[in-house]
This record gives sequence, structure tokens and C-alpha cells, in this order.
Amino acid sequence: MDNNEKGSQQHLDPAAEVGQEAAEVGQDAAVSVEAPPPTMTEEERQELQVELLRVEDEILTLSQVLAAKERQLADIKRKLGVTPLNELKQNFTRTWQEVTTSSAYKRTSETLSHAGLKATSAFSNMSLTISRKLDDIRNAPTFKSFEEKMGTWKNKMSPEMDGSEQMNVPDAEAQHQDTPTNLDAPLH
Repeated sequence: MDNNEKGSQQHLDPAAEVGQEAAEVGQDAAVSVEAPPPTMTEEERQELQVELLRVEDEILTLSQVLAAKERQLADIKRKLGVTPLNELKQNFTRTWQEVTTSSAYKRTSETLSHAGLKATSAFSNMSLTISRKLDDIRNAPTFKSFEEKMGTWKNKMSPEMDGSEQMNVPDAEAQHQDTPTNLDAPLH
């Protein structure tokens, strides 16, 4: 690649720009280095400068390669019709399968199932106990006496009507017609 191609590629590729910026910052840092530490010789300093430039160059190259691979990946996914939503669904499905096959999930599921069975049994026993207590109360002599008194009171309050005996209850419309209305009277 010549310099024109590299320059246009770097402007199109954000990862390459980041790598280039990092290299430029590194070069600025190398230039702005003050005096070497007193324990470092001039030869060691020059070796480190060369090593610094080499590592920065490798970082730039790797960022350009990574950007190219990301473009290639996006192109392949586009050709296959893989959308971000499809990827999300696949990731969710894969993660859910991993979770449901994990030993922690299985232990938790078993524990909750066991707890549910115990709770069901406890509620069943409680319901049976309450039912028995209510039957005991209903069969108690005090309740029977109360029930008999209520029955007697009910019979006294509302006597049964047989065919010959009917209560004389005027209907509401007849009562309304019988009551005088003062609508015709003048208001004073």
C-alpha cells in the first residue's frame, strides 16, 4: 500500500485512527522525555526508544488488522442475513441453555420444587384441621342450642303460609293509588 491508500483507509477506519492517535501520543511522549534516570546509560535509553517505537508500530498494525477483520465479519453477517436481533436471540437462547444445565440451577429448582410440595402439604393439613374444628364447633352442645333458638325465632318471625292462609299485603301500585296526593292543591 502506498501512503495515499493508507491515509484514506485510516480516515475511513475509526480503529485505525485510534491506533494512529496512540502512536502519535507515544511519539510525543518519547520526544518530551526529560533526562533519563541517573541509573540508565545513554545506550539503554536509546534501546528503550527503539523498543517504544517498535511496540507503537505493532499496536498501529494490529489495530488496522482488527478493523479489517471487523469489516470482513460485518460483510459475512450481512451476506448471511444475520441481524443484531437474530444475534441477540441466539445469545439469549444459548445463555438460557447454559443456565438451565448448570448445577446451581438444578439444585435451586429441586429445592424450590421440594419447598412447593411441603407448602402444599402444609396448606392441605391446615385446611383439614380447620374443617375438623368447624365440624367440632357445629356439633358442640352450645352451638346446637344456639341453632335451635335461631330456628325457633325464625319460625316465630315468619310463619309458614299454607294454601288457605295468605297474608294480606297490598301491592305498591294499589297503595299509591289509595294515598291522596296534594298535587292539585295550590301552594301557599
